[in-house]
Amino acid sequence: MNIYVGNLNYQTSEDELGNLFANYGDVNSVKIMTDRDTGRSRGFAFIEMENDDDAKNAIEELNQSEFKTRNLVVNEARPRNNGGDRGGRFNNRGPRRDY
Repeated sequence: MNIYVGNLNYQTSEDELGNLFANYGDVNSVKIMTDRDTGRSRGFAFIEMENDDDAKNAIEELNQSEFKTRNLVVNEARPRNNGGDRGGRFNNRGPRRDY
């Protein structure tokens, strides 16, 4: 199961976060999202855990818990939107008009 972790302290490392979740089961991967330009943490991460029951237990136990002076937001990650309608320049402009 893929887990979203938000409201992270910007100094949190992937190892620290992985160790926290390892208390609840096997962790496959940890990815703290970083700013493309600065490389600085964006304050959220994704954790992938091997077992869904372990992941659900981790979510229940860690959501709103304090970690490195911040109250974590932990829930099941939503599926990624690969492209789709992003509200770009030509989207949602109403019917086409031929003059």
